[in-house]
Amino acid sequence: MTTRTKIVIGVLVVLIGAAVVGANIYYQRDRGVQVATEAIRSRDLEAIVSASGKIQPKRQVNISANTMGKVTRLAVEEGQRVKAGQFLLEIDPRSLSGQLERGEASIAAAQSGLAQGRTAVESANINLDLAKQNLKRQQELWKDGLTTKESLERSQNELAAREADLRAREQEIKTREQQIKQEVAGLATTKYNLSQVIISSPMDGLVTRRNIEEGETAVVGTMNNAGTVLLTIADMSVLEAEIEVDETDIPNVSLGQVAKVKIDAVPDREFKGHVTEIANSPIQTSTNSTGQRQATTFKVVVTIDEQVPDVRPGFTCTAEITTATRKGVVSVPIQALTVRDLLYTNAGQLVREPPPRRKRSADDSTATRIETPEGHTRKETEGVFLYHDGKAVFTPLKTGVAGEQYFEVTDGLKAGDQVITGPFASVRELADGEGVRLQQNNNSRASRASRATTTQ
Repeated sequence: MTTRTKIVIGVLVVLIGAAVVGANIYYQRDRGVQVATEAIRSRDLEAIVSASGKIQPKRQVNISANTMGKVTRLAVEEGQRVKAGQFLLEIDPRSLSGQLERGEASIAAAQSGLAQGRTAVESANINLDLAKQNLKRQQELWKDGLTTKESLERSQNELAAREADLRAREQEIKTREQQIKQEVAGLATTKYNLSQVIISSPMDGLVTRRNIEEGETAVVGTMNNAGTVLLTIADMSVLEAEIEVDETDIPNVSLGQVAKVKIDAVPDREFKGHVTEIANSPIQTSTNSTGQRQATTFKVVVTIDEQVPDVRPGFTCTAEITTATRKGVVSVPIQALTVRDLLYTNAGQLVREPPPRRKRSADDSTATRIETPEGHTRKETEGVFLYHDGKAVFTPLKTGVAGEQYFEVTDGLKAGDQVITGPFASVRELADGEGVRLQQNNNSRASRASRATTTQ
């Protein structure tokens, strides 16, 4: 082969390669960006509100001391199951026993004083009768002129003194009676406190916390100081998931809605439940380490309808509340939804505009801003891109219930429409009317679906 022939062959190879590259560039430019599509169809949807929280028993009792004293007997351990009325602990009763004896002695002394007062009243009545008789004699003698005025006045003063003495004795009786009532009330309180030194279980349950040891002193709570919580007993037969739901989801949550509860400590299982409580006030929030205020949440209680094995209060859980269900509705993939600034007439009719030239690179600033014609307005519109004859056609739509992967479509689409679902960057940058081409694997799926439909 001559040198000239080799040169000619080389030039042909270069020209052919350049032609192939140019054809590929032109072909790709002409066909547009690659996209994936999905056929719209009807399906069942569930709107889910998910939130995390803690497992707590529905009924839980904190046992505190009603009287101060040292714990002399302690009969239960943390984690032990107890029955209603079962002995739990005893507080030293010696101090209260002494108070009881003093109270009984005080009542006996008050009753003795009351008896003495009643005797004094009887004596005062006798003295009053004598004074009345003496005054009567003096008055008769005064009529006959047989006594002096001084003796008559002395008798009158004696009668007044005896009457005052009687009133004082009677008032003393009332005072002693009130003292006895006070002593009796104090004795009743002492007896009640003495009965509280023996603490029994108020219900069947599990001892979930024990904050006292034998020999320690139990402290009674006051208005400004909480008392010692000795034991916590929980009824584990009915459990609740106390979750924190974001404020944006609260309007969709209502009483009675079904839920699924997943407990981290019990993997691979879901427990059925239903919403039984929704807080009216938000959970108190505080600022985090960066100084930013945390999101506003509300407490929602989900009662678990099943028995949960080997569960403990405080287990971390996640609840998924079904807030709405739709059967056989037209739905669109969530990733297909996007927003575009569209042109409308003043009458509200959509105006289709030619797609703008796609930028060659991020630095390409040659794209011009499209002015809004007179008598028209622009507004952001939610919708999807439909694949139609090699073009992406933006279609406004109205959505309803949001499922995990799909939105319910209430207006704008029908079953069988081919909606563009990706790639995400392509959906984000597509323009209405822009040319697109299907991805190869998407074409294969479409062909197989068409063949399957034809066969059926």
